[in-house]
Amino acid sequence: MEKLRMTSPDLTDAHVDKLAELFPSVVTESFDDDGNPTRAVDFDLLRQELSDHVVEGPQERYRLDWPGKRAAAFAANAPIAKTLRPVRQESVDFDTTKNLFIEGDNLDALKLLQESYLGKIKVIFADPPYNTGSDLVYEDDFSTSTGAYLLRSGELDERGRLNANPLTNGRFHSDWLTMMYPRLRLARTLLSDDGVIFVTIGDQEGANLRVLMDEIFGAANFVATIIWQSRTSISDDQEISANHNYVLAYARDRDQLSFWGEPLRTDEYSNPDNDARGPWKLVPLDANKPGGDTNYEVVNPDTGQGFWPPAGRSWAINSRSMQELIADNRVKFGLKGDSAPKRKLYLNERIQRGDTRTPSSLLLNAGTTKDGSEEVANILGGKKIFDYPKPVSLLTRLIGYGASGAKNCTVLDFFAGSGTTADAVMQLNLRDGGSRKFIVVQYPENVDPATPAAKAGYETIADVARERIRRSGVLASEKAGLIEGAFDVGFRALKVDATNMADVLRSPDETNQLMLGELESSVKADRSGEDLLFQVLLDWGLELTMPIAVEEIDGHEVFIVEDGALTACFGLGITPNLVRTIAKREPLRAVFRDAGFASDDARINAEQIFREVSPATDVKAI
Repeated sequence: MEKLRMTSPDLTDAHVDKLAELFPSVVTESFDDDGNPTRAVDFDLLRQELSDHVVEGPQERYRLDWPGKRAAAFAANAPIAKTLRPVRQESVDFDTTKNLFIEGDNLDALKLLQESYLGKIKVIFADPPYNTGSDLVYEDDFSTSTGAYLLRSGELDERGRLNANPLTNGRFHSDWLTMMYPRLRLARTLLSDDGVIFVTIGDQEGANLRVLMDEIFGAANFVATIIWQSRTSISDDQEISANHNYVLAYARDRDQLSFWGEPLRTDEYSNPDNDARGPWKLVPLDANKPGGDTNYEVVNPDTGQGFWPPAGRSWAINSRSMQELIADNRVKFGLKGDSAPKRKLYLNERIQRGDTRTPSSLLLNAGTTKDGSEEVANILGGKKIFDYPKPVSLLTRLIGYGASGAKNCTVLDFFAGSGTTADAVMQLNLRDGGSRKFIVVQYPENVDPATPAAKAGYETIADVARERIRRSGVLASEKAGLIEGAFDVGFRALKVDATNMADVLRSPDETNQLMLGELESSVKADRSGEDLLFQVLLDWGLELTMPIAVEEIDGHEVFIVEDGALTACFGLGITPNLVRTIAKREPLRAVFRDAGFASDDARINAEQIFREVSPATDVKAI
């Protein structure tokens, strides 16, 4: 029996709980004055979370540490002056699709998605470099452009290809951890409260990744380490052939996690007594929950034989509920009527509830990397277009665990590779009629000129992934037999780029009265109204797949996003008539180009028009 506390609440514990929710990495282990283990706040890390620069102050404690960790924490929080630019010519069904393909560094992409997709992603899949000594490790620097930094650091060669992280590198593990830390931190914030993340990894960094994810997601949110049989052939180049990889699964909040398993096996059910409710199987009625009215004798009404729960256990339900089940013919005393009571579990009722089988931590028959290579080759033609891609069957299994019952959710993959995740999402939707959406991110790494991919005409890995998704979409539509547009196999192609806004700051001694009229626009000359619109969507935290209509009003191009969730005009010479016409439509948000107004008076007049005609509209300028 629990005792009343009889004291006021411990506010320190409550504050620590709040900090653990906001910043799980700052809560660690320590000892109290009596030497008992207790939770503690790492104030050095908390200072880093709340600081805009790298904070010094190392201290011994239980945690995973490496050279560069503080810089990695800073990298996760540091702002970037970048945007996502739409690329219509690379897209499929740009105006109607709900899917996104983002080309660029995934750290930049994850930062740019923070406002629009905060807590909205149900399933995240990540297949990062395994750090075998031959695969790629990003290094992040915010003082130079991505391309310039990668070239200077040696991560890019002269042909624009990412270089390996060799085993001889003295920072071999540290560089990999520094790369992964900010990306996982940002991915966590995008995950929904009931969401799950799956990260594949090999032996090289498997142990480090487990500790790293414990820190970022919280050890209490660890779901499982899944062992995936990644190949079936035996290799004799080591003492033991490595035929598996790991998949680490973590919840955003395990108490709220929605998780599904494998499809039910109908061969486990039968109906020997012709029960009108259909096939059934027997499941135990005892549980490891002693207490209450759960320890009593159950009598078989046909034989009079009595049964007590096994030693140290109890019945799963109270005596009244047990009698109700017996009366409703939902309890069997074994198939011959001479053993302990068990409950009938009906197949039809489980199907109606959407039940699934609990999956095993051993993931067999989920395809191999060889299967993945053949899938890519069959879709794109040629041989060995992509090295070691994950098979669709693996991704449909994993995504299904997190999204089988969430048919309208969003799935994110920020190491997209050949585009398997996007293909798997389409296959799941094809299988059950769902409308799940995908967001995939891939760095435009140049392919080696000697590879089949280059000979097939692909310049970058991102090119391979986009084309694979296009062709997979066509095949999925053909298989579905649906008319065009009824099944979403498209994607809006976006590209990480520098901000649309030009640097127009000038010091007084750099300007004079004659130069004022020659100062350049605050918007870069090569940027379109649609470019500006997508940066506004990001800044306002709106989803990037909202439908966009374009109208001409008073001679100006006007963007109407989702029937007035946002109305935007970036033209010059904005007139009071244009402003009044937009205001009469009462959009939730309206944005104009600041330079579009002839004077400060014109801009103030526009604000006054909205206050009179549509006071609820949030009006801003860029």
